[in-house]
Amino acid sequence: MKKLLALVLAAIMTLSVMSFAAAEGTTLTIVAWDVNTTGYLTAQKEAYEATHPGVTIEYIDVSSQDYDTKVAAMLAAGDSSDIYMVKDVPALMNWYDAGYAMNMNDYIAASNYDLSGYVGMEVNYNYNGEQVALPFRSDFWVLFYNKTLFDNAGVAYPTNDMTWEEYKEKAIALSGNGNYGTHNHTWLSACVNWAVCDGVNTLIDGEYSDLAYFYQLVQDLEDAGACMAYSEVTAAGLHYSGAFGNGNIAMLPMGYWYVATLINNIKDGNYNVSDWGIVAVPHKEDVKAGSTFGNLTGVMINKKATNADAAWDYIAWLCGEEGSKVTAGTGNRPAWVSEGVAKVMSSVEGFPQDENSVAALLPSYVAIEIPGDPNASAISSILGEEHSMIMTREISIEEGIEEMNERVQELLSK
Repeated sequence: MKKLLALVLAAIMTLSVMSFAAAEGTTLTIVAWDVNTTGYLTAQKEAYEATHPGVTIEYIDVSSQDYDTKVAAMLAAGDSSDIYMVKDVPALMNWYDAGYAMNMNDYIAASNYDLSGYVGMEVNYNYNGEQVALPFRSDFWVLFYNKTLFDNAGVAYPTNDMTWEEYKEKAIALSGNGNYGTHNHTWLSACVNWAVCDGVNTLIDGEYSDLAYFYQLVQDLEDAGACMAYSEVTAAGLHYSGAFGNGNIAMLPMGYWYVATLINNIKDGNYNVSDWGIVAVPHKEDVKAGSTFGNLTGVMINKKATNADAAWDYIAWLCGEEGSKVTAGTGNRPAWVSEGVAKVMSSVEGFPQDENSVAALLPSYVAIEIPGDPNASAISSILGEEHSMIMTREISIEEGIEEMNERVQELLSK
Protein backbone atom coordinates (compact mmCIF):
# COMPACT_ATOMS: atom_id res chain seq x y z
CA MET A 1 0.00 0.00 0.00
CA LYS A 2 2.80 2.44 0.92
CA LYS A 3 4.57 1.71 -2.36
CA LEU A 4 1.37 2.39 -4.31
CA LEU A 5 0.75 5.66 -2.48
CA ALA A 6 4.33 6.75 -3.16
CA LEU A 7 3.84 6.14 -6.89
CA VAL A 8 0.59 8.12 -6.85
CA LEU A 9 2.26 11.03 -5.08
CA ALA A 10 5.12 11.02 -7.56
CA ALA A 11 2.73 11.14 -10.51
CA ILE A 12 0.77 13.98 -8.97
CA MET A 13 3.90 16.02 -8.30
CA THR A 14 4.75 15.72 -11.97
CA LEU A 15 1.31 16.55 -13.33
CA SER A 16 -0.20 18.94 -10.81
CA VAL A 17 -1.22 22.38 -12.08
CA MET A 18 -2.65 24.86 -9.61
CA SER A 19 -5.88 26.54 -10.65
CA PHE A 20 -5.43 29.30 -8.08
CA ALA A 21 -2.05 30.32 -6.74
CA ALA A 22 -2.25 30.23 -2.97
CA ALA A 23 -0.45 32.96 -1.09
CA GLU A 24 2.85 31.86 0.38
CA GLY A 25 2.44 30.80 3.99
CA THR A 26 -1.27 30.00 3.73
CA THR A 27 -2.68 27.70 6.42
CA LEU A 28 -5.91 25.96 5.47
CA THR A 29 -8.06 24.80 8.37
CA ILE A 30 -10.29 21.80 7.65
CA VAL A 31 -12.94 20.59 10.09
CA ALA A 32 -13.30 16.81 9.96
CA TRP A 33 -13.95 13.77 12.15
CA ASP A 34 -11.80 10.81 13.24
CA VAL A 35 -8.70 12.65 12.03
CA ASN A 36 -6.22 10.41 13.86
CA THR A 37 -7.74 7.16 12.63
CA THR A 38 -8.68 8.04 9.05
CA GLY A 39 -5.75 7.17 6.80
CA TYR A 40 -6.88 9.05 3.73
CA LEU A 41 -6.84 12.37 5.59
CA THR A 42 -3.13 12.06 6.27
CA ALA A 43 -2.44 10.97 2.69
CA GLN A 44 -4.45 13.88 1.27
CA LYS A 45 -2.64 16.41 3.48
CA GLU A 46 0.81 15.08 2.59
CA ALA A 47 0.06 14.93 -1.14
CA TYR A 48 -1.41 18.41 -1.33
CA GLU A 49 1.34 20.04 0.69
CA ALA A 50 3.97 18.28 -1.42
CA THR A 51 2.52 19.65 -4.65
CA HIS A 52 1.47 23.08 -3.35
CA PRO A 53 4.50 24.71 -1.68
CA GLY A 54 3.60 27.37 0.85
CA VAL A 55 0.29 25.78 1.87
CA THR A 56 -0.13 23.98 5.19
CA ILE A 57 -3.22 21.98 6.08
CA GLU A 58 -4.40 21.81 9.66
CA TYR A 59 -7.27 19.53 10.66
CA ILE A 60 -9.71 20.36 13.43
CA ASP A 61 -10.95 17.06 14.85
CA VAL A 62 -14.62 16.96 15.90
CA SER A 63 -16.21 13.89 17.48
CA SER A 64 -17.75 11.65 14.83
CA GLN A 65 -20.71 10.78 17.02
CA ASP A 66 -21.81 14.40 17.47
CA TYR A 67 -20.26 15.88 14.34
CA ASP A 68 -23.32 17.48 12.75
CA THR A 69 -24.52 19.02 16.01
CA LYS A 70 -21.12 20.39 17.02
CA VAL A 71 -20.41 21.74 13.54
CA ALA A 72 -23.74 23.56 13.53
CA ALA A 73 -22.78 25.18 16.83
CA MET A 74 -19.33 26.17 15.50
CA LEU A 75 -20.79 27.75 12.39
CA ALA A 76 -23.48 29.58 14.35
CA ALA A 77 -20.76 31.01 16.60
CA GLY A 78 -19.00 32.53 13.58
CA ASP A 79 -16.13 30.05 13.27
CA SER A 80 -13.74 31.05 10.45
CA SER A 81 -12.33 27.61 9.57
CA ASP A 82 -11.95 27.39 5.81
CA ILE A 83 -13.40 24.00 4.92
CA TYR A 84 -15.94 21.74 6.54
CA MET A 85 -16.23 18.08 5.62
CA VAL A 86 -19.82 17.00 5.00
CA LYS A 87 -20.90 13.78 6.66
CA ASP A 88 -24.49 13.66 5.46
CA VAL A 89 -26.77 15.54 3.10
CA PRO A 90 -29.50 16.62 5.56
CA ALA A 91 -26.90 18.39 7.72
CA LEU A 92 -25.52 20.24 4.70
CA MET A 93 -29.02 21.39 3.78
CA ASN A 94 -29.44 22.82 7.27
CA TRP A 95 -26.09 24.64 7.05
CA TYR A 96 -27.03 26.01 3.64
CA ASP A 97 -30.43 27.19 4.86
CA ALA A 98 -28.70 28.94 7.78
CA GLY A 99 -26.38 30.76 5.35
CA TYR A 100 -23.12 29.03 6.31
CA ALA A 101 -22.18 27.33 3.02
CA MET A 102 -20.49 29.30 0.23
CA ASN A 103 -21.87 29.08 -3.30
CA MET A 104 -19.07 27.61 -5.48
CA ASN A 105 -20.65 28.52 -8.83
CA ASP A 106 -18.29 31.41 -9.56
CA TYR A 107 -15.23 29.32 -8.76
CA ILE A 108 -16.50 26.47 -10.95
CA ALA A 109 -17.15 28.83 -13.86
CA ALA A 110 -13.86 30.75 -13.51
CA SER A 111 -11.75 27.60 -13.50
CA ASN A 112 -13.93 25.81 -16.09
CA TYR A 113 -14.15 22.98 -13.58
CA ASP A 114 -15.40 19.68 -15.02
CA LEU A 115 -18.22 18.08 -13.00
CA SER A 116 -18.76 15.08 -15.31
CA GLY A 117 -16.57 12.77 -13.25
CA TYR A 118 -19.15 12.71 -10.48
CA VAL A 119 -21.63 10.86 -12.76
CA GLY A 120 -24.58 12.72 -11.27
CA MET A 121 -23.56 12.73 -7.60
CA GLU A 122 -22.83 16.45 -7.42
CA VAL A 123 -26.52 17.34 -7.82
CA ASN A 124 -27.12 16.16 -4.26
CA TYR A 125 -25.07 19.14 -3.09
CA ASN A 126 -26.78 21.64 -5.41
CA TYR A 127 -29.57 23.70 -3.86
CA ASN A 128 -31.55 26.32 -5.74
CA GLY A 129 -28.94 26.21 -8.48
CA GLU A 130 -26.06 26.78 -6.07
CA GLN A 131 -23.27 24.20 -5.83
CA VAL A 132 -22.49 24.42 -2.11
CA ALA A 133 -20.29 21.33 -1.76
CA LEU A 134 -18.52 18.71 -3.86
CA PRO A 135 -18.14 14.99 -3.08
CA PHE A 136 -14.74 13.37 -2.61
CA ARG A 137 -15.84 9.92 -1.42
CA SER A 138 -18.66 7.62 -2.50
CA ASP A 139 -19.01 3.99 -1.47
CA PHE A 140 -21.43 2.94 -4.19
CA TRP A 141 -22.85 -0.57 -4.30
CA VAL A 142 -21.51 -3.42 -6.44
CA LEU A 143 -22.14 -7.16 -6.72
CA PHE A 144 -19.52 -9.40 -5.09
CA TYR A 145 -19.28 -12.98 -6.27
CA ASN A 146 -17.40 -16.15 -5.37
CA LYS A 147 -15.77 -17.45 -8.55
CA THR A 148 -15.12 -20.88 -7.04
CA LEU A 149 -18.83 -21.57 -6.54
CA PHE A 150 -19.60 -20.44 -10.08
CA ASP A 151 -16.85 -22.70 -11.46
CA ASN A 152 -18.02 -25.70 -9.42
CA ALA A 153 -21.61 -25.24 -10.61
CA GLY A 154 -20.64 -24.60 -14.22
CA VAL A 155 -22.51 -21.29 -14.22
CA ALA A 156 -21.18 -18.33 -16.19
CA TYR A 157 -19.87 -15.43 -14.11
CA PRO A 158 -22.10 -12.37 -13.71
CA THR A 159 -21.34 -9.41 -15.97
CA ASN A 160 -21.50 -5.63 -15.75
CA ASP A 161 -24.67 -5.69 -17.86
CA MET A 162 -26.94 -8.20 -16.14
CA THR A 163 -30.65 -7.80 -15.45
CA TRP A 164 -32.26 -8.71 -12.16
CA GLU A 165 -34.07 -11.58 -13.86
CA GLU A 166 -30.71 -12.99 -15.04
CA TYR A 167 -29.37 -12.53 -11.53
CA LYS A 168 -32.35 -14.48 -10.16
CA GLU A 169 -31.76 -17.34 -12.60
CA LYS A 170 -28.09 -17.57 -11.64
CA ALA A 171 -28.88 -17.45 -7.93
CA ILE A 172 -31.30 -20.37 -8.21
CA ALA A 173 -28.91 -22.37 -10.39
CA LEU A 174 -26.08 -21.90 -7.84
CA SER A 175 -28.12 -23.07 -4.83
CA GLY A 176 -28.15 -26.46 -3.16
CA ASN A 177 -25.84 -28.79 -1.22
CA GLY A 178 -25.43 -26.21 1.51
CA ASN A 179 -24.74 -23.35 -0.89
CA TYR A 180 -26.82 -20.24 -1.53
CA GLY A 181 -26.92 -18.39 -4.82
CA THR A 182 -27.05 -14.99 -3.13
CA HIS A 183 -27.41 -13.21 0.19
CA ASN A 184 -29.61 -10.25 1.13
CA HIS A 185 -28.56 -8.35 4.21
CA THR A 186 -31.44 -7.16 6.39
CA TRP A 187 -31.26 -3.45 5.51
CA LEU A 188 -33.93 -1.99 3.28
CA SER A 189 -31.11 -0.69 1.07
CA ALA A 190 -29.76 -4.21 0.54
CA CYS A 191 -33.15 -5.57 -0.48
CA VAL A 192 -35.09 -2.98 -2.44
CA ASN A 193 -33.23 0.32 -2.68
CA TRP A 194 -32.31 -0.60 -6.26
CA ALA A 195 -35.46 1.27 -7.26
CA VAL A 196 -33.59 4.59 -6.92
CA CYS A 197 -31.03 3.57 -9.56
CA ASP A 198 -33.33 4.84 -12.30
CA GLY A 199 -32.60 8.43 -11.30
CA VAL A 200 -36.33 9.12 -10.95
CA ASN A 201 -37.60 7.35 -7.84
CA THR A 202 -36.38 8.33 -4.38
CA LEU A 203 -37.02 7.12 -0.84
CA ILE A 204 -38.49 10.47 0.21
CA ASP A 205 -41.10 11.00 -2.51
CA GLY A 206 -44.00 9.38 -0.63
CA GLU A 207 -44.84 6.88 -3.37
CA TYR A 208 -43.32 3.41 -3.06
CA SER A 209 -44.94 1.17 -5.65
CA ASP A 210 -41.51 1.00 -7.34
CA LEU A 211 -40.28 -1.15 -4.42
CA ALA A 212 -42.79 -3.94 -5.11
CA TYR A 213 -40.72 -5.52 -7.89
CA PHE A 214 -37.71 -5.90 -5.62
CA TYR A 215 -39.66 -7.18 -2.63
CA GLN A 216 -41.16 -9.84 -4.87
CA LEU A 217 -37.71 -10.70 -6.23
CA VAL A 218 -36.31 -11.22 -2.72
CA GLN A 219 -39.26 -13.30 -1.60
CA ASP A 220 -39.06 -15.44 -4.73
CA LEU A 221 -35.37 -16.09 -4.00
CA GLU A 222 -36.19 -17.02 -0.41
CA ASP A 223 -38.97 -19.37 -1.53
CA ALA A 224 -36.61 -21.03 -4.01
CA GLY A 225 -33.99 -21.59 -1.29
CA ALA A 226 -31.56 -19.37 -3.19
CA CYS A 227 -30.89 -17.18 -0.16
CA MET A 228 -31.41 -17.34 3.59
CA ALA A 229 -34.74 -16.00 4.77
CA TYR A 230 -34.82 -12.55 6.37
CA SER A 231 -36.15 -14.01 9.63
CA GLU A 232 -33.31 -16.56 9.69
CA VAL A 233 -30.65 -13.90 9.16
CA THR A 234 -32.08 -11.59 11.84
CA ALA A 235 -32.56 -14.40 14.37
CA ALA A 236 -28.94 -15.49 13.92
CA GLY A 237 -27.64 -11.93 13.99
CA LEU A 238 -25.67 -12.87 10.88
CA HIS A 239 -23.48 -10.12 9.47
CA TYR A 240 -23.12 -9.98 5.69
CA SER A 241 -19.31 -10.01 5.88
CA GLY A 242 -19.15 -13.27 7.77
CA ALA A 243 -21.92 -14.78 5.66
CA PHE A 244 -20.02 -14.26 2.41
CA GLY A 245 -16.76 -15.15 4.12
CA ASN A 246 -18.09 -18.60 5.00
CA GLY A 247 -17.59 -19.53 1.36
CA ASN A 248 -21.05 -20.95 0.64
CA ILE A 249 -22.67 -17.82 -0.82
CA ALA A 250 -22.17 -17.17 -4.52
CA MET A 251 -23.27 -13.51 -4.79
CA LEU A 252 -23.61 -10.57 -2.44
CA PRO A 253 -24.93 -7.09 -3.34
CA MET A 254 -23.09 -4.72 -0.99
CA GLY A 255 -21.33 -1.37 -0.74
CA TYR A 256 -17.82 -1.03 -2.14
CA TRP A 257 -16.48 -0.55 1.39
CA TYR A 258 -16.58 -4.35 1.76
CA VAL A 259 -13.62 -4.68 -0.62
CA ALA A 260 -11.08 -3.71 2.06
CA THR A 261 -12.67 -6.07 4.61
CA LEU A 262 -12.68 -8.92 2.11
CA ILE A 263 -9.07 -8.42 1.06
CA ASN A 264 -7.80 -8.18 4.64
CA ASN A 265 -9.72 -11.20 5.92
CA ILE A 266 -8.62 -13.37 3.01
CA LYS A 267 -5.02 -12.27 3.60
CA ASP A 268 -5.30 -13.14 7.30
CA GLY A 269 -6.88 -16.53 6.55
CA ASN A 270 -10.19 -15.70 8.21
CA TYR A 271 -12.42 -16.35 5.19
CA ASN A 272 -13.18 -19.49 3.20
CA VAL A 273 -13.07 -17.42 0.01
CA SER A 274 -10.01 -17.18 -2.19
CA ASP A 275 -11.14 -16.36 -5.73
CA TRP A 276 -13.66 -13.56 -6.03
CA GLY A 277 -14.67 -10.64 -8.20
CA ILE A 278 -17.06 -7.73 -8.47
CA VAL A 279 -19.38 -6.47 -11.18
CA ALA A 280 -21.95 -3.70 -11.41
CA VAL A 281 -25.19 -4.40 -9.58
CA PRO A 282 -27.91 -5.83 -11.84
CA HIS A 283 -30.42 -3.47 -13.42
CA LYS A 284 -34.01 -3.52 -14.62
CA GLU A 285 -34.59 -3.67 -18.36
CA ASP A 286 -35.38 0.05 -18.55
CA VAL A 287 -32.41 1.18 -16.43
CA LYS A 288 -28.93 1.79 -17.85
CA ALA A 289 -26.30 -0.83 -17.07
CA GLY A 290 -23.81 0.37 -14.48
CA SER A 291 -26.40 2.38 -12.53
CA THR A 292 -26.10 2.11 -8.77
CA PHE A 293 -26.55 4.04 -5.55
CA GLY A 294 -24.34 5.06 -2.67
CA ASN A 295 -23.58 7.55 0.06
CA LEU A 296 -21.45 10.67 -0.20
CA THR A 297 -18.76 12.38 1.82
CA GLY A 298 -18.11 15.93 0.68
CA VAL A 299 -16.50 19.27 1.44
CA MET A 300 -17.91 22.79 1.63
CA ILE A 301 -16.35 26.24 1.97
CA ASN A 302 -17.37 28.19 5.03
CA LYS A 303 -18.87 31.57 4.10
CA LYS A 304 -16.68 33.09 6.82
CA ALA A 305 -13.55 31.27 5.65
CA THR A 306 -10.28 33.08 6.20
CA ASN A 307 -8.85 31.72 2.94
CA ALA A 308 -11.78 31.13 0.57
CA ASP A 309 -9.75 31.17 -2.66
CA ALA A 310 -7.18 28.72 -1.30
CA ALA A 311 -10.02 26.58 0.05
CA TRP A 312 -11.50 26.31 -3.45
CA ASP A 313 -8.12 25.35 -4.87
CA TYR A 314 -7.86 22.53 -2.36
CA ILE A 315 -11.41 21.31 -2.97
CA ALA A 316 -10.92 21.35 -6.75
CA TRP A 317 -7.82 19.20 -6.27
CA LEU A 318 -9.25 16.88 -3.60
CA CYS A 319 -12.49 16.11 -5.42
CA GLY A 320 -10.99 15.90 -8.92
CA GLU A 321 -8.72 13.42 -10.67
CA GLU A 322 -5.50 14.09 -8.77
CA GLY A 323 -6.85 14.10 -5.24
CA SER A 324 -9.06 11.12 -6.04
CA LYS A 325 -6.01 9.07 -6.98
CA VAL A 326 -4.53 9.82 -3.57
CA THR A 327 -7.76 8.75 -1.84
CA ALA A 328 -7.91 5.62 -4.00
CA GLY A 329 -4.31 4.79 -3.13
CA THR A 330 -5.34 4.37 0.52
CA GLY A 331 -7.91 1.73 -0.43
CA ASN A 332 -10.90 4.08 -0.24
CA ARG A 333 -13.44 4.75 -2.98
CA PRO A 334 -13.35 8.34 -4.34
CA ALA A 335 -16.45 10.00 -5.75
CA TRP A 336 -14.62 10.91 -8.96
CA VAL A 337 -15.05 8.25 -11.66
CA SER A 338 -12.32 7.83 -14.28
CA GLU A 339 -10.11 5.16 -15.77
CA GLY A 340 -7.10 6.72 -14.04
CA VAL A 341 -8.74 6.45 -10.63
CA ALA A 342 -9.94 2.93 -11.40
CA LYS A 343 -6.38 1.93 -12.28
CA VAL A 344 -5.15 3.07 -8.88
CA MET A 345 -8.00 1.30 -7.08
CA SER A 346 -7.43 -1.96 -8.93
CA SER A 347 -3.71 -1.77 -8.14
CA VAL A 348 -4.36 -2.30 -4.44
CA GLU A 349 -2.87 -5.63 -3.38
CA GLY A 350 -5.54 -8.32 -3.30
CA PHE A 351 -7.96 -6.62 -5.69
CA PRO A 352 -9.15 -9.02 -8.45
CA GLN A 353 -7.46 -8.36 -11.77
CA ASP A 354 -10.10 -9.67 -14.19
CA GLU A 355 -11.48 -7.23 -16.74
CA ASN A 356 -15.03 -7.17 -15.33
CA SER A 357 -13.89 -6.33 -11.79
CA VAL A 358 -11.85 -3.38 -13.01
CA ALA A 359 -14.70 -2.19 -15.24
CA ALA A 360 -17.08 -2.31 -12.26
CA LEU A 361 -15.13 0.66 -10.88
CA LEU A 362 -16.63 2.83 -13.63
CA PRO A 363 -20.35 3.20 -12.82
CA SER A 364 -22.51 5.01 -15.36
CA TYR A 365 -24.70 6.67 -12.74
CA VAL A 366 -24.71 6.87 -8.94
CA ALA A 367 -27.90 7.85 -7.13
CA ILE A 368 -27.86 8.83 -3.48
CA GLU A 369 -29.43 6.43 -1.00
CA ILE A 370 -31.38 9.06 0.98
CA PRO A 371 -31.57 12.56 -0.57
CA GLY A 372 -31.39 15.57 1.68
CA ASP A 373 -34.76 16.44 3.16
CA PRO A 374 -35.91 17.74 6.56
CA ASN A 375 -38.11 14.63 6.86
CA ALA A 376 -35.44 12.14 5.80
CA SER A 377 -34.89 10.66 9.26
CA ALA A 378 -38.60 10.26 10.00
CA ILE A 379 -39.24 8.77 6.55
CA SER A 380 -36.40 6.28 7.02
CA SER A 381 -37.94 5.14 10.30
CA ILE A 382 -41.34 4.59 8.69
CA LEU A 383 -39.88 2.66 5.76
CA GLY A 384 -37.76 0.57 8.12
CA GLU A 385 -40.76 -0.44 10.20
CA GLU A 386 -42.83 -1.49 7.20
CA HIS A 387 -39.80 -3.16 5.61
CA SER A 388 -39.45 -5.42 8.62
CA MET A 389 -43.14 -6.32 8.52
CA ILE A 390 -42.96 -7.18 4.80
CA MET A 391 -39.76 -9.19 5.08
CA THR A 392 -41.04 -11.24 8.03
CA ARG A 393 -44.25 -11.70 6.00
CA GLU A 394 -46.44 -10.37 8.76
CA ILE A 395 -48.10 -8.31 6.04
CA SER A 396 -48.16 -8.67 2.26
CA ILE A 397 -46.00 -6.62 -0.08
CA GLU A 398 -49.09 -4.74 -1.23
CA GLU A 399 -50.21 -3.99 2.33
CA GLY A 400 -46.72 -2.85 3.34
CA ILE A 401 -46.36 -0.48 0.41
CA GLU A 402 -49.84 0.93 1.04
CA GLU A 403 -48.79 1.63 4.63
CA MET A 404 -45.57 3.29 3.45
CA ASN A 405 -47.48 5.51 1.05
CA GLU A 406 -50.11 6.55 3.59
CA ARG A 407 -47.73 7.15 6.50
CA VAL A 408 -45.13 9.11 4.51
CA GLN A 409 -47.71 11.18 2.65
CA GLU A 410 -49.32 12.05 6.00
CA LEU A 411 -45.90 13.15 7.28
CA LEU A 412 -45.22 15.24 4.16
CA SER A 413 -48.61 16.97 4.39
CA LYS A 414 -47.92 18.40 7.85
